[in-house]
Amino acid sequence: MRATVFLGGGRITSALVAGLRLAKYDKPIVVHDRHPAKLQQLKKQYGVTIERNLQRAVQQAELLIIAVRPDSVSDLLQKIGKISRPLSAVSLAAGIPLSNLRARLGPRGRWARAMPSPVCRTGHGLTALTFDRTFSRTARHEVRNLFENVGSVLDVPESQFDAFTVTYSSSHGYHALATLADAAQKLGLDRKTALIAAAHALADGILSWREGKIPLDRLLHEAATPGGIAAAVMNAMDSFGYKRTIQQGLQAGLTRARKNANRA
Repeated sequence: MRATVFLGGGRITSALVAGLRLAKYDKPIVVHDRHPAKLQQLKKQYGVTIERNLQRAVQQAELLIIAVRPDSVSDLLQKIGKISRPLSAVSLAAGIPLSNLRARLGPRGRWARAMPSPVCRTGHGLTALTFDRTFSRTARHEVRNLFENVGSVLDVPESQFDAFTVTYSSSHGYHALATLADAAQKLGLDRKTALIAAAHALADGILSWREGKIPLDRLLHEAATPGGIAAAVMNAMDSFGYKRTIQQGLQAGLTRARKNANRA
């Protein structure tokens, strides 16, 4: 049986493999990386097969996952060269479009892009997918099946992929949690209580919206009574540029993602 092969043994590979093991994914998993310590850690934690030779790793692949930094993609694909059999390849590299990847493995390689969240290690991730025109329905099903093991999957047009990338990251939640808890501590809450309160404000409120059928604007109105404390907090945050700051942050991420387009 051919394997799902990850080229790159970093954080996103670790998160995906953890989620796949949690889901009892039944296909062999092979990981290649140039750093032996990363491979040994993945083998120890998740029982993956490690392969230090790049060409042998590619030869074992039914599904090839390119899980290296954007600035390493070009060099990696150059080392692989042209392949002699049909192979589905999925790039996790932010910002690098299918047009840059299409010819890199030769005419027998078919490409998709995926943007999985590190939250996939718990089985509650979110992955955006977009496929090149050469992908058959069967091959698309195989790719979707892989990522559905670790959470929800969205088909996102490639023209929207970079905007999705800068919006969906769990870093937004972690950053907001840390910032809100830090502000609460400055008001006098101890660290533990501040984190509990901030986590409820963010996670439990959003879960209520996600699992219910009440529109977001109605929930906002319900939570922030006009003239009340929550309304005063939100109005002050908006007046100090909260919305503008979020927009500028996303724009900075989008600019960075688009710079990656020239790296492969």
